[in-house]
Amino acid sequence: MVLVKDKRDNILDPLSAVSGIIERRHTLPILSNVLIERTTQALSFLATDIEIQITAHSGLIAGGEPRAVTVGARKLVDILRALPEDAEVTLQQQDKRLLVKAGKSRFTLQTLPAEDFPRLAKPAGEAARFVLSQKALRRLLGLVQYAMAQQDIRYYLNGLLVVVEDRQLKLVATDGHRLAYASLKLNAELPRQEAIVPRKTVLELVKLLADSDEEVRIELSTTQAAFSFGTVEVVSKLVDGKFPDYTRVIPTQHKNRLQTEREPLRQALQRAAILSNEKFRGVRWVLTEGSLKLVSSNAEQEEAQEELDVKYSGDALDIGFNVNYLLDVLNNVPGGAVECAFGDSSSSALISYASEQDFKYVVMPMRI
Repeated sequence: MVLVKDKRDNILDPLSAVSGIIERRHTLPILSNVLIERTTQALSFLATDIEIQITAHSGLIAGGEPRAVTVGARKLVDILRALPEDAEVTLQQQDKRLLVKAGKSRFTLQTLPAEDFPRLAKPAGEAARFVLSQKALRRLLGLVQYAMAQQDIRYYLNGLLVVVEDRQLKLVATDGHRLAYASLKLNAELPRQEAIVPRKTVLELVKLLADSDEEVRIELSTTQAAFSFGTVEVVSKLVDGKFPDYTRVIPTQHKNRLQTEREPLRQALQRAAILSNEKFRGVRWVLTEGSLKLVSSNAEQEEAQEELDVKYSGDALDIGFNVNYLLDVLNNVPGGAVECAFGDSSSSALISYASEQDFKYVVMPMRI
């Protein structure tokens, strides 16, 4: 039975959209597969790792009887990518195999029963539902996602806090050493909802969202988050846990304020980073009136020193930071003028942008 006959890209594009979450090795073999479903109207591709589920629809009218099959996602993607761009591809079920045909090429792939494929159940209870443009959500995620923890034992940090309250959407990420916060005004009055979206889901969304004004429909419940845009739907379980109180971390009383342009600061930090200690990555900020001196050194007693003219008239300060945390914010958040607010040499620093009123970045100091 023919599942679909179409141009290569009409099959490859939705398949590529879902296959990013598939791990190479699974204890359950079916999780390495993609579920291909044909209805009378369309063809859909579904992948899951039990925590996240992504569905992508092909725009074609499928016709014929409804059919479903699961097949190894990586192998099918690799085969389609290796075919010529203008190839017409046929996917055809034969007993317990999937036959892929294009011109004089033939590939026979092993399948597993579609009825055994796991799906995420629809959540019960109330959910916060709202709409944003893809561009707005992609930008907001880009402002904070780099600050998420990676494989931290405090599992609730391996994700992104999403808060809906007071007609605002707030995103917060932290790994315990630095914190990024960004917010956006919403048009609707919604019930307060708080959710920790897993790191893997966030990174997949950043990849899939387009820089366009087309909308994303977002649904947050107590156990799941769903994002629907274009031909794609991403459904994710939430991280169960209590996120730290970010409002207590963001300093409000720092009086020592430095103003400078982002790009010269970013470039100076990149140069200073070359001779920083490979393990600790420390760089000292020596602040005096109108001047910022950046100093780094390593175990071989090599030293880098950079000096920038800045707007600063606060207390003389000598404070150390992990240079990677500073470069992360300067590389990921575009803009011109940057303001850094300091307390003393043992207090966290607050970095903000003149062009991003609803963005804040907090970084803890380190002893050097």
